[in-house]
Amino acid sequence: MIDALCEELRIRMDELKGAVETIYFGGGTPSLLTPAELKQILDTISTHYAISENPEITLEANPDDLVDETLNQEVAPANSKLLAFKELGINRLSIGIQSFFEKDLEFMNRAHTNIEALECIEIAKKHFSNISIDLIYGIPEMSNTRWEKNVKTAIDLGVPHLSCYALTVEPKTALKKFIDAGKVPPVDENAAREHYEILLDLMVEAGYLNYEFSNFGKLGFQSKNNTAYWEGKPYMGIGPSAHSYDGGSRSWNVPNNSRYIKSIAAGELPSEKEILTKTDKYNEYIMTALRTEKGVSLRNVEEEFGVDFLEYLMSQAFKPLRNGDLVMEDKTLRIARKSRFFGDGIASDLFRV
Repeated sequence: MIDALCEELRIRMDELKGAVETIYFGGGTPSLLTPAELKQILDTISTHYAISENPEITLEANPDDLVDETLNQEVAPANSKLLAFKELGINRLSIGIQSFFEKDLEFMNRAHTNIEALECIEIAKKHFSNISIDLIYGIPEMSNTRWEKNVKTAIDLGVPHLSCYALTVEPKTALKKFIDAGKVPPVDENAAREHYEILLDLMVEAGYLNYEFSNFGKLGFQSKNNTAYWEGKPYMGIGPSAHSYDGGSRSWNVPNNSRYIKSIAAGELPSEKEILTKTDKYNEYIMTALRTEKGVSLRNVEEEFGVDFLEYLMSQAFKPLRNGDLVMEDKTLRIARKSRFFGDGIASDLFRV
């Protein structure tokens, strides 16, 4: 698999224009890779691509992958996994904590314990200043008090970036089957909304910027990688199921490991492509921009899509502006704070079909 990833990087070396600003190891559990395997990928990138002077290089990790026998030592030994990651140039960690409570972790079938959740952050702080963690709210039977303690724990640990998501129930999953069978209570949207409001209050009070509805960062710690998605910058996804965007089209690799490896070995890209229409681009801009602090610029809509799209947008925005779901300032549309939890639905009402 590692050889195939590197070969795809070589095959596609002419696709990206300009210097690479961010590198993100995600979409699974890349912390399972050895430092040598990560080095092979990074060396391939640096050999075939121009890299910016200070790229953001993020590694997603699970707590149980980072916890080892060095945790209780004041200084980790030179051969620790995290130090090896740092020496490779990785400068940001995104850790899938999900919750600091054992009951929640058991419900989500997570491999790590609440103790490991706490300990992995402490050891990560020995080597990294730029750390993000994921937390999940809206879990059945999670009280407001327990959720508040989750958020305050992250704040007290000095984590500079949080990504917080509502629990969703996907079809054909174990959770969906348990809910249908009555073994687990259904997800309560009202409870999830209360959790989100608590989150907003605590984050603002602690000095975090809610630069995207699900993401909160201290000044200087906003994710450059994720921000690039929301701003519509081109990106390249490498590996099975990975998606790419070049400004005019989207492509995605086959979601099958063996087929992916065989195709790459034959010198073929196992991907499909979709050419985006003007309407597609408009809808995507509305969807992403409305979720950010920057909002939807009316000037951008007129310049990029034309007067007819601007007029359509304003006609669709009339009702949510009148009822206070949207606010407009300096020719910019933003979703009101009270309505952020329903942001995706509000954005969809502005789409052009």
